[in-house]
Amino acid sequence: MTPLGERIRELRRERGVSQKDMAAAIGVSAAYLSALEHGRRGIPTWTLIQKIIGYFNIIWDDAEDLQRLAEASHPRVRLDTSGLTPAATELANLLAENIGRLGEDDIERLTLSVKRALADRRS
Repeated sequence: MTPLGERIRELRRERGVSQKDMAAAIGVSAAYLSALEHGRRGIPTWTLIQKIIGYFNIIWDDAEDLQRLAEASHPRVRLDTSGLTPAATELANLLAENIGRLGEDDIERLTLSVKRALADRRS
């Protein structure tokens, strides 16, 4: 499941909406919506994200959060490390080959570490 898929499922459950009803309302099939929630589809179009935002009547910061989740939800990530250091290539391959073996705590810790490193570079 992707971050976007997880959030859509949460929103549906909070509001008591079925996939079938939501799919019909936003103009997609229930099968597509299920695949989107389960991470078997890529990032939806901006138009579809806007329909989802409108469907749930999401405003301001929450709408921005949903868009950010969509951007971070491609289930098949490709990394091009050409031109980067050997260490960067090693890190990318290590993560690609082993991410499924990591626990949620490990993933959260690594994500936080990368976000901190990026924030340090900006300041």
